[in-house]
Amino acid sequence: MSHNIFFNEQTGKYSFFSVKEKAWHGLGQIVEDYPTSAEAIKHAGLDYQVEKRNLITDSVNEKEDGIILPELKVPDYFATVRSDTQAVLGVVGKDYQIVQNKDAFSFFDAIVGGEEGILYETAGALGKGERIFITAKLPGYINVGSSDLIEKYLFLTTSHDGSGSIMAAFTPIRIVCNNTLTAALRHCSNAIKIRHTSNAKERLEQAHKVMGISNRLSTELEGIFNQWAKVSIQDNEVRKLIQSAMTPSKEVWKKIQEGNEENLSAAFKNTCEEVFAYGMLNETQQMATTKGTLFGAFNAITGYFQNVRNYKDDEAKVKSLLLGGTGALRTQKAFNLCLDFSTHGAGALN
Repeated sequence: MSHNIFFNEQTGKYSFFSVKEKAWHGLGQIVEDYPTSAEAIKHAGLDYQVEKRNLITDSVNEKEDGIILPELKVPDYFATVRSDTQAVLGVVGKDYQIVQNKDAFSFFDAIVGGEEGILYETAGALGKGERIFITAKLPGYINVGSSDLIEKYLFLTTSHDGSGSIMAAFTPIRIVCNNTLTAALRHCSNAIKIRHTSNAKERLEQAHKVMGISNRLSTELEGIFNQWAKVSIQDNEVRKLIQSAMTPSKEVWKKIQEGNEENLSAAFKNTCEEVFAYGMLNETQQMATTKGTLFGAFNAITGYFQNVRNYKDDEAKVKSLLLGGTGALRTQKAFNLCLDFSTHGAGALN
């Protein structure tokens, strides 16, 4: 799979760092000690400045009349530009406030390395540097059964293309297969959008709000996943759950319910078969917690998006899994279906 981590030709380095582990795709810098957010940003080569600059139209030569029309300044809109590479990162309105990379996640430093023991583990830039991210490992694990461990992470991201605010999301990752199990409960989101503020008290409140969401989700998900690991599900029910979770439209689902599967697209049928094959055959699906269980069925879908599906590049994968793309949507649908199955049985799939 190709990657889309920014390579800075001026410094000869990739914009990525990792603590004590091989960095993404073998690229980037490896450091020994857990950093502050500012240090993480520097290690990852994200210590560049972003500026708002005027947008100017080209001058136009009207050949028939011999008149040269002058450049024009575009009102109320600006380009966001990296000052080191001069790369244009996006177009924004006049009220858009730039948050520099070194400041983007500083609100979280108040509780990093403190009592909660939060540790920044990776940071990187995607594209030309229009989106940056940082991951922070939280202490402890979600335990499923006796030996199936899920690490707890926060995924924090911000952009310079005008597409959004700072976002913090609780992201559990199943260790044995690196599956991202990100899911929101029906009464509790796993992510919040954070506005930039220079107020220290507000920053601390935002950080603790994220931690509150993470602690609550950790407790609830541990209970849910352990319950699912004890719920048996038949192969034909797994197949139906996969079809329902992966269905792109109501029309496709209606065909499945009516038994008109021969009229489904080859692409959809192949995708469902790949998910089912991962669920049945992958070695991480043969554990006591996953073999023939509802937890295994959920992992079939998350594992497909994490470990099987082909993406154009890493930016596409991050968007799909963590930024509300197809992987995140299908995973959430699968999570909701499994919740219903655990309560109502196979009838929840009709």
